[in-house]
Amino acid sequence: MAAPPEPGGLNAAPRWPLRRYSRFLPKATAGDSTSSWKVFNSSESAGQLELTIVQSGHFLITQGHGLLEGFSLLNASNFLKVIQKTDILLFRFKIKSESRMFRVQFEGSSKEEALEQCQSAVIALQQYLFVESTPVQGEASSADTHSAERKISEGEGSGATSEINQGSIPIRLLAQSFLGESKLTLPLVYRHPTLPTEQLGPFLRLCLLDQNFPAFVEQVERELKKLAR
Repeated sequence: MAAPPEPGGLNAAPRWPLRRYSRFLPKATAGDSTSSWKVFNSSESAGQLELTIVQSGHFLITQGHGLLEGFSLLNASNFLKVIQKTDILLFRFKIKSESRMFRVQFEGSSKEEALEQCQSAVIALQQYLFVESTPVQGEASSADTHSAERKISEGEGSGATSEINQGSIPIRLLAQSFLGESKLTLPLVYRHPTLPTEQLGPFLRLCLLDQNFPAFVEQVERELKKLAR
């Protein structure tokens, strides 16, 4: 099952160890006539891959201090499709005309334990969106994955993706970017909000009227500076 929660903050969120994380690179990104996958494996040198779902609904995939995926699951059914195949989850992410795909394989001392980890994560994800499951007897066939790859590849534009978008993004660099201390080129998909914004204006007005809000903003800035260091 998922790692037991620890008291306080991000550590209190359920976490699942991953064997590998793979990001789909369409033809334009792969640099040749074929599509490919960029694979990250858990190791002592690179760090343990982990999938985390924070109670606020934020989805994270990390390796050590690097961030591989990070987005809110609120309204996820509008932009995300998840397919389970044994101990593997395939994520198809589409916002406006931009789409991408990644998959994760869960860690376990046996195939059965890895499948249990995957099932546990599916239960958590189903609080936000439907998770499709492919028949176990289809395990030997990769037709489902190839079909998803083809749809993603055909929907991609011809622009190349920068190298940092293909790897992990250190949390330290993200914090420095928010503080204006460095310039960081994020993947295009990160520039489209997935959180509901209809009530953003009234919400911010309420925050500004709250006498405790300035102190909260200062605390956020202090925490960002800690992460940046």
